[in-house]
Amino acid sequence: MELSKHIAKQLRAVYLGGSWSGPDLKGHLTGITWELATQQVYGLNTIATLIFHMNYYIAGVSQFLEGRTLEIRDKFSFDHPPIASENDWNAFIEKIFQDCERCASLIETVPLDKMWEVFHKEKYGDYYRNLTGLIEHFNYHLGQVVVLKKILQQKNAENS
Repeated sequence: MELSKHIAKQLRAVYLGGSWSGPDLKGHLTGITWELATQQVYGLNTIATLIFHMNYYIAGVSQFLEGRTLEIRDKFSFDHPPIASENDWNAFIEKIFQDCERCASLIETVPLDKMWEVFHKEKYGDYYRNLTGLIEHFNYHLGQVVVLKKILQQKNAENS
């Protein structure tokens, strides 16, 4: 399998299932309502905020792979649109999965020799580092989502 197709497959796996590390976003979204996703606990980021943050970079890298300017900035990576209903939540989640597929499809088109070229600026490293870094970043925050979901479900069960 070509390297680019392998990276795209790994990205899809952390979203949809089948990743080596185990958890995937689709599986862990089961049972998360908009209220749970936006519920704050212990001053931590909400599940919705973490999911937005994870996907912010996926969407930004997709734009870059499409030939547009790399416009993502860390300071905006937690600024998600308001989620005030189940419809807002469902639309948010639908966009997340669309962005995943868009990014994976774009990654598949990256030729092997481009993987070792500078990604936007030299300080960011090469394409390979950035594309695999997306998956590492995603897994890191997915672990946080999994823990937050357990904490919130436990707290809500205790308060029922």
